[in-house]
Amino acid sequence: MKNKLIISLDVPNLRTAERLVDELSPLVEIFKVGSQLFTATGPKIIDLLHKRKKEVFLDLKFHDIPHTVAEAARAATRLGVFMFNVHGIGGLKMMQAAAKATEGEAEKLKIKKPLILGVTLLTSFDEQMLKETGVSKQIDDYVLYLAQEIKKAGLDGVVASPQELRFLRENLGESFIMVTPGIRFPRASSGEDDQKRIATPKEAIKNGADYIVVGRPIIAAESPKEAAEQLISSVRSETSDKAL
Repeated sequence: MKNKLIISLDVPNLRTAERLVDELSPLVEIFKVGSQLFTATGPKIIDLLHKRKKEVFLDLKFHDIPHTVAEAARAATRLGVFMFNVHGIGGLKMMQAAAKATEGEAEKLKIKKPLILGVTLLTSFDEQMLKETGVSKQIDDYVLYLAQEIKKAGLDGVVASPQELRFLRENLGESFIMVTPGIRFPRASSGEDDQKRIATPKEAIKNGADYIVVGRPIIAAESPKEAAEQLISSVRSETSDKAL
């Protein structure tokens, strides 16, 4: 099967990103480029990954008025990324505009359309933080509501925490793509971590993740390659039908 592990390049500059990509290339097909690295390097990091025949998840979580997000979606499509995301809380019209613009730009350029994911609720949120934003729903109910709106808008899938995957899969079907961050290794250090709704790689795959996004547990390891090898091996050992 195609590799379902996405490595998050949450690093400050192109040189560090290049070192990680070269080290992990034998094991990883998809790399995530987020706000930190894209702001620092612009499209240079996309070009670097494409030159190494790697796929790109552009994680900029577009959230603005529909016209602005549509133009951002067109720009992402022109970059040739494999997938990108928008915030589900941006609303149905915004997401529909992104979907329409992406499809139109891909057709015009005669290229494969990027997958568009809707972000449900950031993994840094817990119940108390959600209430502080004025949302009275429980996390599960709110995430399901957003995921249903994301699907209604015509997007390809969601970004959701591993703790919501099972009931999202039950409600949204097998074909809806589910990408999950918040992946942590068993017996990981209990140091400071801003992600609240987390799970191990095995748990995420078992609960229905199509792709798992892993950042700090691998890129901050003494040997990122060895950490990635251990992760892949551990998931294969118990989930051979959804092996990475």
